[in-house]
Amino acid sequence: MTDAHATPVVEAVTALVLDLFRVNNLALNSGDRLVAEIGLTSARWQVLGSIVAAERPQPVARLARDMGTNRQNVQRIVNDLEKEGSIEFQPNPHHRRAQLVVLTDKGRQTFEAAMARQGPWAERLAQGLDASTIVSAHRVLLALKQNLTRHG
Repeated sequence: MTDAHATPVVEAVTALVLDLFRVNNLALNSGDRLVAEIGLTSARWQVLGSIVAAERPQPVARLARDMGTNRQNVQRIVNDLEKEGSIEFQPNPHHRRAQLVVLTDKGRQTFEAAMARQGPWAERLAQGLDASTIVSAHRVLLALKQNLTRHG
């Protein structure tokens, strides 16, 4: 970098972000392969996980916000999941047009099947790393997420 802002921190965060993009693509492709046999993609798995993680049924906009993505992408995926019977829409008492997304039994079973595959996958992914290293990396990612949320 020949930029006047090329401090060691700027160079390090730039290298980290570029590798995060690469790792994200690799993780999504690996996740797609992991859950393909049960009819999921990484994107559908993420949406199901967001529904499961919510304390109560949420509208699509809230799920998207929690996932850090845009509403349109989540809406498209939710519509596909609804067509295949993995989720259903229920009336939202707080907003007439923003229906609540609810997991069906089929959706819960599919998510549980994906999570059964996730454990061994995570073990392979963590090869050569110890828990403290992973926890430190997670802290850095959370700090970057917070800064991106705050400063865009």
